[in-house]
Amino acid sequence: MKIRIIDLLKTTTYNINVSVNGWVRTHRQSKNISFIAINDGSTVHNLQIVAEHEKIKKDFLKLVTTGSAIRVDGMFVLSTGNQQHGEIIAQNIVLYGTADPQEYPLQKKEHSLDFLRNIAHLRLRTNIFGAIFRMRHNMAFAIHRYFNERGFFYFNTPIITTSDSEGAGELFEVKTELKDDFFGSPANLTVSGQLEGELGALALGAIYTFSPTFRAENSNTFRHLSEFWMIEPEVAFNDINDNMDLAEDFLKYLIRYALENCESDLAFLNDNVDNGLMDKLHFVANNEFIRLPYSKAIEILQES
Repeated sequence: MKIRIIDLLKTTTYNINVSVNGWVRTHRQSKNISFIAINDGSTVHNLQIVAEHEKIKKDFLKLVTTGSAIRVDGMFVLSTGNQQHGEIIAQNIVLYGTADPQEYPLQKKEHSLDFLRNIAHLRLRTNIFGAIFRMRHNMAFAIHRYFNERGFFYFNTPIITTSDSEGAGELFEVKTELKDDFFGSPANLTVSGQLEGELGALALGAIYTFSPTFRAENSNTFRHLSEFWMIEPEVAFNDINDNMDLAEDFLKYLIRYALENCESDLAFLNDNVDNGLMDKLHFVANNEFIRLPYSKAIEILQES
């Protein structure tokens, strides 16, 4: 039975024959047994493989180094160790691809983000990037689910446009080799789907956009991105209180969805990236948002 590691680690059915694929994270050998940790990207947790040298030859196992791609066929059993609840006793290992330990850069040690930036083709295999992209998937799914359950229509707006959307940001121009760009008009990558979204709301009642937007501000701080995905709901007949209710309910929904569906990844990020992250999320999800006039917000900022 071919199975993902995340599904195997959730099961409490033991002594079953399974087959898993993945990339080797670590490999340590004792006199008669090799312990191999593999990960297939489905979870932040690794799966331990126990390879007895009587069944899997030691010379072959020397090729199973960190970064190698393998398939393991064997029996999933209750683990005797305290690091994992289950492990596979290998009957057979197929080596799809090797990784030279002298050249493969993701060895068993902590790597800085600056170092990982230089190996962009491999950094997705690290726990931090895996956690972030699994959560990104879950948040995208939750965004569509939230609006669909509340009667909103998903509204697609132009990526290449002649509009500057009320000057929402510096523009990336779209150029061609032709004399006249975009059929005779200057064009740019969108900074917002707001204007088209407003037209959609005035016909369909309630819409949301969820698409890439682009800003050309030349700022190299962590608070600025030249490309990001933005959510913009537009609702006919809403007043300011309706808008505030929607924003608060939407944010709390996403946070609760993450807490329920991304528990392992959030725990990893809490322990290794942002200590206190879980407390912050629970606080936002379980407390009412304070609402105050703009002038009061300015006073608070000036006093702080």
